[in-house]
Amino acid sequence: MLLNSIQRQKLDGGNDREFYNTPRFVTHVDEGFIDRLTTLYRERLQPNTRIFDMMSSWVSHLPSELKFEFIQGHGLNEKELAKNPRFDKYFVQNLNQDLKLPLADASFDAVLNTVSVQYLQYPEAIFAEVYRVLKPNGLAIFSFSNRMFYNKAIAAWRDGSETDRVELVKSYFNSVSGFSTPETIVQVSQVPELLRWMGAGGGDPFYAVIAQKNG
Repeated sequence: MLLNSIQRQKLDGGNDREFYNTPRFVTHVDEGFIDRLTTLYRERLQPNTRIFDMMSSWVSHLPSELKFEFIQGHGLNEKELAKNPRFDKYFVQNLNQDLKLPLADASFDAVLNTVSVQYLQYPEAIFAEVYRVLKPNGLAIFSFSNRMFYNKAIAAWRDGSETDRVELVKSYFNSVSGFSTPETIVQVSQVPELLRWMGAGGGDPFYAVIAQKNG
């Protein structure tokens, strides 16, 4: 196993479904992060393909001009998922309790995960599921910043530096035989720390780890 039991622990060990029971119709990163993510999707995703947006919410940050064949949503709050205008279908599931996705093998061209990977307690199993549901040559994009619900992030994430977290997500991909060598995108904020504390935009760093299912 990639992580030991201590690394998987959360400060709040309660049921995740209860923690996310109240909808949060907010964005958890700033506009600079969102713009960078949407640009990445514009560059890497193909129109008229099938997308699985996992651990998502009421907004997916997909380019408005890109039309897809089918978008499957997943998350922990049904009201948030129901409000997402891009979803053709969605389901609610706690991936820390039920590690098997109710999706067919090789059924998606891309799997997306935005600012949520830090909450996975069994990433080896979930990344294996991501691999399973991707089509050959399908793309997985995991993006994150330095924000989190601290009491719900696993210890391996909380205790690491931002560079450590990039390496951690790379190791999740590498734990599954059949993914390509992970590619990383790092965009550290150029906004001075004082201005970030005052709420200036562009303060959130942007990280993405990307891999393909080998054909």
